[in-house]
Amino acid sequence: MKIHFRLNGEPIACETDGSVRLLDLLREDLHLTGTKEGCGEGECGACTILLDGKAVNSCLVPAPSVDGRDVVTVEGLSRGGELHPVQRAFAETGAVQCGFCTPGFIVATVALLSENPDPSDEEIRAGLEGNLCRCTGYAKIIEAVRKAAAWMQAEDESRRSY
Repeated sequence: MKIHFRLNGEPIACETDGSVRLLDLLREDLHLTGTKEGCGEGECGACTILLDGKAVNSCLVPAPSVDGRDVVTVEGLSRGGELHPVQRAFAETGAVQCGFCTPGFIVATVALLSENPDPSDEEIRAGLEGNLCRCTGYAKIIEAVRKAAAWMQAEDESRRSY
């Protein structure tokens, strides 16, 4: 079956069948390895991508179901060689340990901040509850989300002032 969708802002067409998960299509066929497989059951969030702007576990999404839709992976967040503010904040705060879960947390944070640009710590925890990290105590992750939120709000304010 041929499917057509937007991947990281670009139109794409590829062959797949109904048994292929979006996670496998991304990693194996399209060579976008930032999206990780952790549990394969939708419990850990390592495979989080944006599907039509919403954070979803790509291990649970049949590849054919993205036909006509918009998919964004962690690779699609940076623009023109510049990191997305969330990516930058995670790097600057040291919100990574081994890094395996980091792409999923970053994508989930982008989704969270698009819906709630100024979340409280409790709202951050709730917004990221589907993502697990085995290495951190989450304090640096929460700090990174707060920092990214502040940067993104400042960027929005500077755009409005023109």
